[in-house]
Amino acid sequence: MHIEYTLKSNKRTEIFRPTEQLVFGKKRTDHMFLMDYDGESWQNARIVPYGNLSIAPGAVVLHYGQEIFEGCKSFKHDDGEIYGFRWDENAKRLNESAKIMIMPEIDVDIQLQAMHALMDLERLWFPEQKGASMYLRPFMFGTSDSLGVKPSKTYTYCIFLSPSGPYYKAGFSDPIRLLITSRFHRAVSGGSGAAKTGGNYGCSMRSIEFAHKFEASQVLYLDSNNMFLEEAGAMNHFHVTKNNEVIIPHFTDTILKSITSCSMLDLNLDGITVRQEFIGFKHFINGIENGDIVECGGFGTAAGVSPVGSYILESGKEYIVGNGKIGPVTQKLYDTLTGIQTGTIKAPEGWIQKV
Repeated sequence: MHIEYTLKSNKRTEIFRPTEQLVFGKKRTDHMFLMDYDGESWQNARIVPYGNLSIAPGAVVLHYGQEIFEGCKSFKHDDGEIYGFRWDENAKRLNESAKIMIMPEIDVDIQLQAMHALMDLERLWFPEQKGASMYLRPFMFGTSDSLGVKPSKTYTYCIFLSPSGPYYKAGFSDPIRLLITSRFHRAVSGGSGAAKTGGNYGCSMRSIEFAHKFEASQVLYLDSNNMFLEEAGAMNHFHVTKNNEVIIPHFTDTILKSITSCSMLDLNLDGITVRQEFIGFKHFINGIENGDIVECGGFGTAAGVSPVGSYILESGKEYIVGNGKIGPVTQKLYDTLTGIQTGTIKAPEGWIQKV
């Protein structure tokens, strides 16, 4: 793929050294990658200054939500080089989302070339701050000016970068609370729950605001029959038993398949078993009460490994997990993941790529 470059005249010339703690997703770098689908093939690959996009008021994305996106990260290692973490898996998942949303796929190698080109150009933007990373946001949306409920014929693919701090303000050190309620459901079988598409997140904002009334960060969603645990919207869910088993809900068409979860399933951790099963809501609550479940948390690219200290129901009943603090298994999962990402632990073959 040939990429045309149009660069800012005043682009960054020094390493980015934030003077304040970075928050997640707020900052932007100087440039973005763009490419267009003309109905037959992807064309006009280019890197241009970050700025507003021009689309027709009748664009399919604005009226019918034909949009997908990804989120992946890069990290700086002790050798001073920048490495992407499992970008190929994000590229594959974008194509799975494209299938669900009736959108054109993009060859994985083309996606990777685009990500590497943009990250290489913007390497001075990598934040020199403890715990920070560069978050990449690839996304695709339908651009046809049409009011018929049908797939767009034309599309734009874009990537921009965000120098970021932790997803949750307190980072890993402060376990969060989740609300469990039958009031809201993230997805139903046969829908778009397994796609990373904007509509799944737009409809979650109401439930997140509701969760905040209970001083909870998010909702831990149940299936549409209110029987089984699913995910927490911005991350997959896990719990740890007293036998050091890490249990992740089985992936279904109502759960986004987290690349972080898949990474944990693929790792061979000493003394820890990671597996999946269907987790009944009542069984889960009973496990917390009787001490069979001793730790809980979430897995996600943005959140990483996020410890959960308690769950609250609409009734106000709260269930504290263990002692409510970060447990040793969750700590080991976090240390292993961050160690692989930052280069202090040897990564499995193919998991990291130097930019």
